[in-house]
Amino acid sequence: MAATIQLDIVSLESSIFSDQVEMVIVSGIMGELGIMPGHTPMLTAIKPGQIRIILPGNIQDVYYISGGILEIQPYIVTILADTVVRADDLDEVEAATSRKNAEVLLSNKQSNIEFSILLAQLAKATAKLRTIQLAHNQEK
Repeated sequence: MAATIQLDIVSLESSIFSDQVEMVIVSGIMGELGIMPGHTPMLTAIKPGQIRIILPGNIQDVYYISGGILEIQPYIVTILADTVVRADDLDEVEAATSRKNAEVLLSNKQSNIEFSILLAQLAKATAKLRTIQLAHNQEK
């Protein structure tokens, strides 16, 4: 049996995931992180993207995260998430529509404040679509 690390994913509403995993892959603010047992302790922000979980038996689970904080200790990983949704529960049509709307509004920007809000909306919609694509690719 491969070594495991405890992963806890929580949002404001509830505990999303709590179990032993072989590896966690998440998009930190400075890039993609692959976390395995014994990882160097760290604390970082998470940007909109995917959380890929490798469970014992090489089973993969994928979630979308809108952002949050990641804390790594040698044998426990905690993700405090703004919003987390299992990839299978994402609506691909809604995400594509949201991305298209943000792109249209960005092309007609009226102020810097709207611009930054629209960029964040675009990043989240794009991350949802990538999460859906990743989940579909794993099913094949």
